[in-house]
Amino acid sequence: MKKKTKFTLQPKLVIFLMTIVCIGMMVLSVAKPSYVEPVKNAGASIVVPIEEGVNHIGRAFTGVAENFQKVKKLKAENKRLKNQIRELQEDNSLLAQNKYELQRLRDLYELDEEYVQYEKIGARVIGKDTSNWFNTFTIDKGSSDGIAVDMNVISGGGLVGIITDVGKNYATVRTIIDDESSVSVSFASTSDTGIASGDLQLSEKGLMNLTGILKDATVAEGDMVVTSQISDKFLPGILVGFIEEVSLDSNQLNQSGTITPVVDFMHIDEVLVLKHIKDNKVPNEETTAVNENKKKSE
Repeated sequence: MKKKTKFTLQPKLVIFLMTIVCIGMMVLSVAKPSYVEPVKNAGASIVVPIEEGVNHIGRAFTGVAENFQKVKKLKAENKRLKNQIRELQEDNSLLAQNKYELQRLRDLYELDEEYVQYEKIGARVIGKDTSNWFNTFTIDKGSSDGIAVDMNVISGGGLVGIITDVGKNYATVRTIIDDESSVSVSFASTSDTGIASGDLQLSEKGLMNLTGILKDATVAEGDMVVTSQISDKFLPGILVGFIEEVSLDSNQLNQSGTITPVVDFMHIDEVLVLKHIKDNKVPNEETTAVNENKKKSE
């Protein structure tokens, strides 16, 4: 049985034949254009849709690329704007802090002018107790700066407290709202005196006790309260606060009430220490008042 011979078309032959056909079509299109018109139409009907499809795909890819570039630019712009907003927020925060600090320093300067007769030194608060109120706190000045125990401390328009402990580069301040504090006070409108003392419960309301006022003393709500001449530790004439309320005691012998301190004891950042210790010693009225309050509570 004879094997069938397999016919294969050589690539070179195909190329040669296609070249001959193309040349023939070119010659025919020049000599007889009408003969090749159907071929052109047939080719166009095939090629044109393909070209439109390719163009459509190309435009789609071009649109995707343009959108990608736009999204990329928008992301970069968004990142830049976010960084700018963060920088502006930081600048605003810094400006607010500087404004607040400037106001505090202005207040200290005005307070310095009010008590110009005393040598002073400024100090910053670097530590406090765990409560919301500044009952006791630590400042960044000590014995190396000339600070000593019993020096008075002022801030925020008036009396803050007194130095109770001193280290080389720090000092502890006990404020007048502390329940162990007691200050002999007088009233700006009269020469009458009383005792302003700290109270744990009242301090939560931002108030102090006011006791020991004589029955006939002319005092009223809103009167100014200052440190008295007879205090053994506090220098005279320092503003303490204003009378919140006052009334006659049940014993009908004295008046008592409460004081609103002029100092904001929830927010103390800087203070002035009066570098002067009161040297005239009189009976310790502050200590006596504290002891009497303790005895009453017992």
